Amino acid sequence: MNRRYKYFSLDEFDSPDEEGSGGMMEHEFVEQLDIARDIAGFPFIINSGFRSIAHNQRLKERGYQVAKNSSHLLGWAADIHVSTSRKRFIMVEALLDAGFTRIGIGDNFIHVDSDPEKQQNLIWTY
Repeated sequence: MNRRYKYFSLDEFDSPDEEGSGGMMEHEFVEQLDIARDIAGFPFIINSGFRSIAHNQRLKERGYQVAKNSSHLLGWAADIHVSTSRKRFIMVEALLDAGFTRIGIGDNFIHVDSDPEKQQNLIWTY
């Protein structure tokens, strides 16, 4: 089924090595992200959405902090570009208001996921 979202197209979530893989994102996750984007009032630029196993491994080999059981592999996660401290605050607030309970904060990105198999109510830093 071809789902439509207010602010996102699924190709924004493609793994760089698998065209069309954004279609493997969990619908519930993208809908929730759409709500957060609406609350924030500015575009969310997706750095990383769905990841193939091979792409996740390449990131690890390049020194990025990636989990072997990453929620990106299942379509439950996204990393969103953030450029200023003010936008970081607004984005985190919007994600929380939209109901997300798993947020990681990096220098220039926010990781968000709603993986139902992982512990909830966490905010961490990279």
